[in-house]
Amino acid sequence: MDVVDTLRHREQLVGAELDSETRKADLIKRLREIYTAQGIEVPDHILEDGVKALEERRFLYDPPKGGFPVRLAKLYVSRERWWRQVTGALIALLAGFGVYQFGVAGPKRAEEARLEQALNVTLPTELGAMRDRVQDLAISERVGGIAEGYYQDGLAAIERRQVRAAEGNLAALSALYDDLSAIYDVRIRYRGGADSGFTRVPDDAPLARNYYLIVEAVTSSGDVLDVFVESEEENTRARVKRWAQRVDQATFNRILADKSDDQIIQHDIIGTKARGVLVPEYQVPTPGGAILEW
Repeated sequence: MDVVDTLRHREQLVGAELDSETRKADLIKRLREIYTAQGIEVPDHILEDGVKALEERRFLYDPPKGGFPVRLAKLYVSRERWWRQVTGALIALLAGFGVYQFGVAGPKRAEEARLEQALNVTLPTELGAMRDRVQDLAISERVGGIAEGYYQDGLAAIERRQVRAAEGNLAALSALYDDLSAIYDVRIRYRGGADSGFTRVPDDAPLARNYYLIVEAVTSSGDVLDVFVESEEENTRARVKRWAQRVDQATFNRILADKSDDQIIQHDIIGTKARGVLVPEYQVPTPGGAILEW
């Protein structure tokens, strides 16, 4: 190796002496003189092996031509220049991925799972159970038919994967059950100086007069309920705490006289709503129904 190294550092000598076999002997002679001048004795076979190794390029380093392994090696060697930036970018990428998973993808998957559970299990089960409860409680077949209608509409909404619509039908069934379960008296308002009634001339009969008592749905414990009442004027139903119930003139005059002496209505109950029905049964004539605004 030392001989080859000596030859590499004397490029002009090598170029001149390796052109032919006849000059190799002279090259070996010159090499011997070089080592002798340095006080080193080198056998001829070592010098010959050195010249042969140089010819065969045995100890010559040929750099790789390129390719992926070379690029990868160079990238590794230069890692001090880029690893901090790459590490920072990876940390930011992982942090962003975590935020996305926990803030977007995770909740989205949970919501999708909740919807599937609601559509396939929860809503069909609850709709059926509430329909059965209403039908078991209802006294009239008409109310049972209303419950069946809500139930079928809810199933149709589930088939269309319309969760809100199905939940709306379930809420309607639940409200229907609550209305059937309620027990209350229809009482005339009079406490605290409140108005108890009024008269009104209908638009379609200017020569007539209608008589109304302002009433509430009151439980045995004194709670005032929100109940569905249908208006005879608008033909609409709304949930209200009080409404004006139309009565005949004789009933109106009797109530007016009852209140006139001491501002207290002794007989303030004009109807009772029992469990299992939707509308109260009145103990006084109620021609025409009720109104919601006056």
